[in-house]
Amino acid sequence: MLAVIRRAAAAGVDWIQIREKDLPTRPLHELTCAAVAAAASPRPGVTRVLVNDRLDVALAVGAAGVHLGRESLPVADVARWRSAGKAPEGFLVGASCHSLTQAQESERDGADYVFFGPVFATPSKAAYGPPQGLERLAEVCRLARIPILAIGGITVENAGQCLDSGAAGIAAIRLFQEAADLEAIAKRFRAPF
Repeated sequence: MLAVIRRAAAAGVDWIQIREKDLPTRPLHELTCAAVAAAASPRPGVTRVLVNDRLDVALAVGAAGVHLGRESLPVADVARWRSAGKAPEGFLVGASCHSLTQAQESERDGADYVFFGPVFATPSKAAYGPPQGLERLAEVCRLARIPILAIGGITVENAGQCLDSGAAGIAAIRLFQEAADLEAIAKRFRAPF
């Protein structure tokens, strides 16, 4: 996994999310610490590491933020804690959303960005219901004031459609992990905010 993280950082991928939900705390801490170091070495300041669910680990290793799922800590609580000056400057709080209502709630509660999907069919997001599609993605993007990133079944062939629908960026596992030329993909779909 660290080899993939190094490749992604060297390619200039904006964010790397550590999603090891089932990893015990110590191994997750070690992995995230190594990921932050790996992301900082090729191009300092370009690639930021976010930690899924685990605010404690994100803070302990100096990650750039935390990404909260529907069963995670409430976005409002984490955003309020951050607003009280307890988080490092620039610390991001993101949320996974599967409907317009969830995206609007996350925005209202203080999320900096939202992952919205699944936009397309994908085995990793099947538990979250049928694909939302580009029309729903466009609606969420149009009605939100925070960046919306498309997730779920994103490929080289359909990523542009997501961006054309108003997405501020894309989030994908297979697209980036299996890419023969990761740098070309990162340049093609770069949408930092």
